[in-house]
Amino acid sequence: MYITITPQKVGGTYSQSSADFVGYLEKENQGLEQEDLEHFFNQYGDEISAEDVIRDIDGNGAKLKKTEPKFYSITVSPSKYELKKIAQSSVDLKTYTREIMKDYVGSFNREINGKPITINDIKYYAKIEHQRTFKGTDKAVKENQPYASRILDLKTNIRKIEEGRLEGNIPRMKAEILKLEQAAPHQLDGKRIVQGMAKGGDQTHIHIIVSRKDASNTFSLSPGSKYKASETEMHGKTVKRGFDRDGFFKNAEKRFDTLYGYQRNFAETYTARNNFKNHPKLYFAALMKLPTNEKAIALKIMRAGNIPMLPSIPVTPNKLAIKLFNKLRKGAEVAIKSSSIGI
Repeated sequence: MYITITPQKVGGTYSQSSADFVGYLEKENQGLEQEDLEHFFNQYGDEISAEDVIRDIDGNGAKLKKTEPKFYSITVSPSKYELKKIAQSSVDLKTYTREIMKDYVGSFNREINGKPITINDIKYYAKIEHQRTFKGTDKAVKENQPYASRILDLKTNIRKIEEGRLEGNIPRMKAEILKLEQAAPHQLDGKRIVQGMAKGGDQTHIHIIVSRKDASNTFSLSPGSKYKASETEMHGKTVKRGFDRDGFFKNAEKRFDTLYGYQRNFAETYTARNNFKNHPKLYFAALMKLPTNEKAIALKIMRAGNIPMLPSIPVTPNKLAIKLFNKLRKGAEVAIKSSSIGI
């Protein structure tokens, strides 16, 4: 399970309306039959319209400055193994979303009117998507870019020749374009990967829009707080503050396992993913201590996510090639974020 929480920005400033983001999430519904549409939902309702989402989120930002996020985006990306466990069921994903949003509010070190925050104290809307497309920032698109640029130049020249503004050999240029298409390093189903192309495999994920202000439009609830748990003086009163991201991510993982009886492998855990990025010695030491069958599954999961591997995995922790691993780690972090396995 890979989960991210991000404030929504347009360039260097925060979005003043959720309209663009909601519109982006509606793109998959274009051209679908009524029975195939994925609607917005929240804790208690289904089939909520995009217009209602925009009106409710945009109307719940009292006294927030332009320099403050009006809403946050939570993206929940189950692994292909987790999706297989629930047969990609939208019903199960909605149930799961409603449960982890309870964990979300429980991760705030805040009180409203002297009481702990509950699910009824927030405004959120969620939507299930089944596709992802390649972005311009993806490694595959960037590494294919030199080929794309040359192909564009050739096509431009062919058009100029056909219009009589340039002389050249069109068949030769078309043959070069064909070679470039085939030589591009990143392909999908025999085609050069370009920005906007749909990614292959199981890409089902959940987008959640959650308002920065509480449901009464009075209190600010920021999951972007740099504090896990602390207290501060505000208007002469001691106020709790903070958001436990680590706790939220771990609890969201446990929710799935409990709801659906999922047997999570070491390589799929949030703790393992953190150690993989920040404490590789601990990660591989723990990996080597796993029972043989669990270790084999962990390595399979890593390879499935295109995680750069050491040339050979050492048998004992004291033989780990940490220096080599550190060189690979930067590329591994990109692979983790872009894959759906979320290790």
